[in-house]
Amino acid sequence: MTDPASVVPPVTDERVPDFCRALGLPGLADVHVHFLPPRLLRRVWAYFDAAGPLVGTEWPIRYRWSDADRVAHLRRLGVRAFSALAYAHRPGMAAELNRWTLDFARDTPGCLASATFHPEPEAPGYVAAALAEGARLFKVHLQVGGFAPTDPALDQVWGMLSDAGVPVVVHAGHAPVGTAHTGPDPFAALLARHPRLTAVVAHLGAPDYRAFLDLAETYERVRLDTTMAFTPFFDQFVPFPTDELPRLRELGLAGNVLLGSDFPNIPYPYADQVAGLARLDLGDDWLRAVCWNNAATLFDLP
Repeated sequence: MTDPASVVPPVTDERVPDFCRALGLPGLADVHVHFLPPRLLRRVWAYFDAAGPLVGTEWPIRYRWSDADRVAHLRRLGVRAFSALAYAHRPGMAAELNRWTLDFARDTPGCLASATFHPEPEAPGYVAAALAEGARLFKVHLQVGGFAPTDPALDQVWGMLSDAGVPVVVHAGHAPVGTAHTGPDPFAALLARHPRLTAVVAHLGAPDYRAFLDLAETYERVRLDTTMAFTPFFDQFVPFPTDELPRLRELGLAGNVLLGSDFPNIPYPYADQVAGLARLDLGDDWLRAVCWNNAATLFDLP
């Protein structure tokens, strides 16, 4: 690789701000952070504790803290912009989730107003309401939600988001456990219908990295987030193919790769995510783009 990264990979969370300063960045922008209503969050953590069927492995939650403590930790890390991603796993819950996440963002400086949806007749109405209230990012989880992205009930929603240019983080890949609606083919079918959709593919589309890189090259508004990729935990299951690093570099420099972490639902320190990116040796410019500049452009961050 040309232009190798010159910064030191942070080995602990306390070193992450040093990493940002060495790159001359104001901080990090993390598009894949979760904040949920307390009762739902407890259920999610219990599912991870039990290594449920869609998890597939032991997964001890690292940051099992209160909302206030987690926000404070993000700020200590230097995360200046972050999402509050929620996702509906059944009909009838998205509107209430949106109320909570939009209120949370309003009361939490640095949090991008986030919302979700599920295939149901009410979806266009509450998505329009969320957009009117300032939602800047949506999240859908095809694996957990158990629905096809091409479900006819969502066609109007995808069209609204395409027209608004508001990004949606989509867990479209098979990892950690594939389902009938995950993988590149269902997502490619969605893009064929809505080619102007601003979509952020979670986890770089793992394990089908090559196919999702292809889609990011084909569709101008498709982006990929780095969530969990290049960490020792994730690499033991679905390592990124080293021969695709040149394409990842080009896409990052073009604005199509964004930092994501899955904080707080990760079984390792946040620093592992940042250190993994630094160790790729894709260059300081690439790190600046992925860790801040690309999201700053997408969300018009100050």
